[in-house]
Amino acid sequence: MNRAVNHNNQKKIAVINDFCGFGRCSIAAALPIISAMKIQCCPLPTSIFSNHTGFDSFYSVDFTPHMKRYIDEWKKLGLRFNGILTGFLASTEQIEIVEDFLKYFKTEDTVIVVDPVMGDYGKLYPTYMPSLAEKMASLARYADILTPNLTEACILTGRGYEEEMGDGEIFEMCREICEMGPEKIVISGVERQGDLDNFIYEKGGAMTTVREHKVGACRSGTGDVFSAIIAAATVLGRDYESAVRRASRFIARALRRTSEMQIPATDGICFEEFLGEINDAADGGERQ
Repeated sequence: MNRAVNHNNQKKIAVINDFCGFGRCSIAAALPIISAMKIQCCPLPTSIFSNHTGFDSFYSVDFTPHMKRYIDEWKKLGLRFNGILTGFLASTEQIEIVEDFLKYFKTEDTVIVVDPVMGDYGKLYPTYMPSLAEKMASLARYADILTPNLTEACILTGRGYEEEMGDGEIFEMCREICEMGPEKIVISGVERQGDLDNFIYEKGGAMTTVREHKVGACRSGTGDVFSAIIAAATVLGRDYESAVRRASRFIARALRRTSEMQIPATDGICFEEFLGEINDAADGGERQ
């Protein structure tokens, strides 16, 4: 008599995002980060890119026609996820597939982190239509943690984007987004006088600001590294504010090293240089 096989003896996070072969973003960034934090990363690709869209030329394949059958195989295996992290979604159909995924796999013990990847610097990404951005807001109600940048927070709340937005208005945006469903928000990477501010908000609580000095040009993948560390740290039971602070410090160190190595802006950040220290960040240890 065959004994049932249990595939759930190790903590797992499902990462639903695109995959880029070059450029250090999306799944290619989240997978090593989550793995280094001693959690199994299970990628579900939404698109396959040779390199990300910030390059002048790239090759891509839409994975939408394959996503449902891919997920069906996970269901057959009886997989359970301690965390689910969603990122770039290219169509309303993909958002609907992800909603079904969340309904099926979410349990009381599953942490859902939604990174509503839609745009930056006040503009939607070229591949994003306003109707798709509106549909993205429907995922917010499933999130335990939402990690928008300032542009995405403005889109979600229907506000006009302003580069110099005051703390009071950012607080109100966080409060409104929490009313959509998430318990915790972090509005990431707000540039102010040479620094990057991350605004941490928990429903019913005060807003806290985490500040790191900005080094070099803005780069692809920083948001993916940021959300991956937060998702993994939360699955490991770490304090939310501490997870955000450590993610911010890890990225700041990686950005400094990337600048020293003179890596082109398109190529992302050299987080590999510090993967061996990432659990110090997750566990709250200090590394100078």
